[in-house]
Amino acid sequence: MNRSGPPGSIQQAMTIEAEKPKNTNVALSRLWAYISPYKRELLIVFALIIGNAITQALWPFIIGRTIDQYIKPGGDIAANTAGVVRNMAIVLVIFIASFLTGRYQIVAMSVVTQKTLLALRRDIFAKVQRLPISYFDKNPVGDLMSRLVNDTDTINQFLSQGLAQVLGGLFALVGVLIAMLIQSWLLAILSFTVIPVLIITTNYFSAQARKAYRKTRVTIGNVSSELQEEIAGVKVAQAFNRTGENQRRFADRNAANRNANMAATLITSAFAPLVDVLSVVAIAIVAGVGGLLVVQGQFGIGTVVAFLAYVQTMFRPLQQLSTVYTQAQSSLAGAERIFDLVDGPNEVDASTTAQLPPVQGTVKFDDVSFAYDPAKPILKHVTFSVEPGQTVAIVGPTGAGKTTIINLLSRFYEPTTGTISIDGRDVRGYTRDSLRAQTGSVPQDSFLFAGTIADNIRYGRLAATDAEVEAAAQAADAHEFIARLKAGYKTVLGERGGGLSQGQRQLLGIARAVLANPRILILDEATSSVDTYTESLIQKALNRLLKGRTSFVIAHRLSTIRDADLVLVLKDGEIVERGKHDVLLAQNGLYADLYRRQFRQVVEWNVPVAA
Repeated sequence: MNRSGPPGSIQQAMTIEAEKPKNTNVALSRLWAYISPYKRELLIVFALIIGNAITQALWPFIIGRTIDQYIKPGGDIAANTAGVVRNMAIVLVIFIASFLTGRYQIVAMSVVTQKTLLALRRDIFAKVQRLPISYFDKNPVGDLMSRLVNDTDTINQFLSQGLAQVLGGLFALVGVLIAMLIQSWLLAILSFTVIPVLIITTNYFSAQARKAYRKTRVTIGNVSSELQEEIAGVKVAQAFNRTGENQRRFADRNAANRNANMAATLITSAFAPLVDVLSVVAIAIVAGVGGLLVVQGQFGIGTVVAFLAYVQTMFRPLQQLSTVYTQAQSSLAGAERIFDLVDGPNEVDASTTAQLPPVQGTVKFDDVSFAYDPAKPILKHVTFSVEPGQTVAIVGPTGAGKTTIINLLSRFYEPTTGTISIDGRDVRGYTRDSLRAQTGSVPQDSFLFAGTIADNIRYGRLAATDAEVEAAAQAADAHEFIARLKAGYKTVLGERGGGLSQGQRQLLGIARAVLANPRILILDEATSSVDTYTESLIQKALNRLLKGRTSFVIAHRLSTIRDADLVLVLKDGEIVERGKHDVLLAQNGLYADLYRRQFRQVVEWNVPVAA
């Protein structure tokens, strides 16, 4: 059914600014805010990292000293042999310590990572729950799923695997640099000559890769959006022989994601070979200059051997950076998308914390206008009032603004102009939660969640007892079919109430509303998608539910309209007629025309109206 709301499709995800790079420092600082609470675990990680860095700096030094002191012509063979064996045993212990500290720093970092992701996913989900309805009008659900699943997974990979390697490598690099300077400042400086080149090229690749990887996060969001939409609509696709076209559309988005990943890989793949080249250059410098100095007798060959090991050790963290580089760029791009969502608008009541007191049910729209797009107003100067306990039917052509009225009443949107009041109180002066606690809704297709039937009925009142749940089901004429199920109220439903008929889902939706016991009730064409017999059951349940409540009914069936205290007829966002059913028929205007066209079959078939 068409609604007078803004379009929302997967194509809108393509408008995201994929090429716009974000601030790396901002993303890192935001991630740090999630990591920093786990200081004790981080201290363990850093202690292991420092221990590992010390082992990386020690073993080349010991090997170099061993060569210079014990591996040389002449001298006491027994003493030299004992010295070599002793120092090699020390090196073995150092390698074992290096292995253990390296392994357990990753384990400890994984603990921090999982706790961080737990908090991050919790905040993302909480944010999704607080997003205004207008956000979902403009953003596909699949893109939200991608941020919650795919983007957090990239952060998981980086924190649990890459970050520990990077930190360990950086600390090891510092230790190695210090050891090199202590042994020979000249060879150390010569080894460092390639580092400025490495820094410049790293900055260049970083800027390019961030753009590329941000695009990969957007394109995978588009793929997720397409999957979510097409899986949900597969029945319609098959009914209209649309599956071939859908496969082509998905192939296009899948190819866009492939191309984005290939482009990102082309950028990052050039970084590792560059590090290898610079490493070879540094080794050549040390070997050439160091060998010359050995020949001149300025220091022993063991020092040169130690420096060759140091250069390799120095570039190992840089090579790790090139490996982790891809993870880091993808992770930060994913983090940016997550924080873009987390920092987005909330459905909050920034101006008040006042709670709406228990209402009697007087509702008034005073000169209310609304537009999703300022150039296309949906409602124009709508004014009406409803007394407590009255039932108002809202009718009109598709797109007239019927659903928008009830969305404004529930404060899913705010009026562009005018006021909406309940019992004389402007609803904007009170929190949405306190307003919605006193309103209930039965939509055209009641949404049921995976879980038991009892859980679905008590969805809006979690503290309800089993007896209250059963009483609500009886009031909604749902108890009979529930009792026939093997597990009764403990029957576990599939997604969206799979296994139940449309009418049974509606009866459960009515039972949910009965249990919530709202003062103001909204029925959004609650009987339009069921057969005549099921409609009579639903209508009887609705008649009981309507008693004593102020009710707004987007009308589709004759019986609801005939019994309404007030009928509002909308056209192009304006109330063009109002009154009771019989009066409007006598006026022979738009309502009478809608009645003749929409309900002719009901009259011709002489279907009895439910009492």
